[in-house]
Amino acid sequence: MEASPITIGSCSKEHQKIYKDWFNIADSDGDGRVTGNDATKFFAMAKLSRQELKQIWAIADSKRQGFLGLTEFIVAMQLVSLAQAGHEIASDVLKNSVYAENINLPLLEGLDALKAKKDLKTNGEPEMNGSSQPQVSTSAKRFTSKSARKTPPSAVTSIVDGLKRLYIEKLKPLEVAYRFNDFVSPLLTNSDFDAKPIVMLLGQYSTGKTTFIKHLLQCDYPGAHIGPEPTTDRFVVVMSGPDERSIPGNTIAVQADLPFGGLTTFGGSFLSKFECSQMPHPLLDQITFVDTPGVLSGEKQRTQRSYDFTGVISWFAAKCDLILLLFDPHKLDISDEFKRVISSLRGNDDKIRVVLNKAHQVDTQQLMRVYGALMWSLGKVLNTPEVVRVYIGSFNDKILNEADIDQLGQDLFEKEQDDLLKDLIDIPRKACDRRINEFVKRARAAKIHAYIISHLKKEMPSMMGKAKAQQRLIDNLEDEFGKVQREFHLPAGDFPSVEHYREVLNNYSIDKFEKLKPKMIQAVDDMLGYEIPELLKNFRNPYE
Repeated sequence: MEASPITIGSCSKEHQKIYKDWFNIADSDGDGRVTGNDATKFFAMAKLSRQELKQIWAIADSKRQGFLGLTEFIVAMQLVSLAQAGHEIASDVLKNSVYAENINLPLLEGLDALKAKKDLKTNGEPEMNGSSQPQVSTSAKRFTSKSARKTPPSAVTSIVDGLKRLYIEKLKPLEVAYRFNDFVSPLLTNSDFDAKPIVMLLGQYSTGKTTFIKHLLQCDYPGAHIGPEPTTDRFVVVMSGPDERSIPGNTIAVQADLPFGGLTTFGGSFLSKFECSQMPHPLLDQITFVDTPGVLSGEKQRTQRSYDFTGVISWFAAKCDLILLLFDPHKLDISDEFKRVISSLRGNDDKIRVVLNKAHQVDTQQLMRVYGALMWSLGKVLNTPEVVRVYIGSFNDKILNEADIDQLGQDLFEKEQDDLLKDLIDIPRKACDRRINEFVKRARAAKIHAYIISHLKKEMPSMMGKAKAQQRLIDNLEDEFGKVQREFHLPAGDFPSVEHYREVLNNYSIDKFEKLKPKMIQAVDDMLGYEIPELLKNFRNPYE
């Protein structure tokens, strides 16, 4: 399984050095990113048609970030060379690394003059104490300085940077004013925007979640335990790292460069059941996996967990790019705890995929019946008219005995496995689109939250009987939600869980909440209606 079409290692060290020099020339502001404006000037020296350059940019910026890093820049340069040699430009043209290593450097007319100009500019800079002034990345300055709230649009060099700026300036003030972080989701940090795409695996015990991750990695990861009984008793984040090691949950939760700080709200009992497994792996450079404890069934459900299990699942679901629900053909009954877990995924239906694992254990006729039974069970729990996508296969690192599987089953498993792997490979490419989607969803949720909180505040008396009024509002919360929905013409499906709000409201004095601030709401409306579309327009393919 390939993590990406090409890596830096796919060209010689000599070419890497040359491309790095060229990258520094193309990167006009030295922030480690070649933007669309930088590219149009630099790539013009290749003397290719606009259509060819459009195709080259689309392949190089496959993640649609709106800029090229060094790796993507090398891909673009190799594609330029192939286009100059008369080859057809296609996304799979560089997949053969042996072929990629033998690609000549492209011809760039006027490059020497541009290089001399850049050298003159660099050498002509004033020096301090006999050494040149250290360069601080503009990206670092942008989000650490006190003036971050007033970042000019021109200083933003990617879609994600733009979302960070809009969050700080427009959405975060609304969230803080109405305590969105206490009711719905913790405030976002830089690491939430910069994190790699996340895939979470859910299922009852012994459905093959840990084995599935091993199957994708083609190796064990630190701390992996596999067995017929509930063996994974903790949440394990499997991610890329310089060496193989397991890191305890308390340590992970306080690392600012990782997006897990919000998990501290679930307390020490959860953090003791949370760990991070790091290892160097090309797939983990692109995707982070979350292995979860097996959902309990039958008698085991009576043993209460020492932390809010469904709350943690819901927190991860909001951060994930894909949620895989794994089922075993011999354990199709959906336990009460699993029903609660699936219900907690509400609002993330587009991320859910179902995997019927260990399908080799039943014959073709039984498999049809199992599939039907699974769809019927899921239909009752998911409460959606759409049919959820189910992948059928045996995702195992052991080679299956072909004599035990008929030809029909063999062909089916191979096609289904290819489809699922394709879905996973597409995740990094779609990560930026997903980030925008989640940001817009969050902004809408924050607006509805502000309407609810300000409405409850308005219903409180100004002087006497505040305690009784608060209790009445909490008891009739569903009716109050209905009033907010009708007053502001909001979709009923966008409203949060009444039970959850009721639970949180019991810890607050509604009288202390903020009144509605129309200017804040208008700022978020402007962001959704104008600024996000403008951001996407600024960072689309520069040759469109």
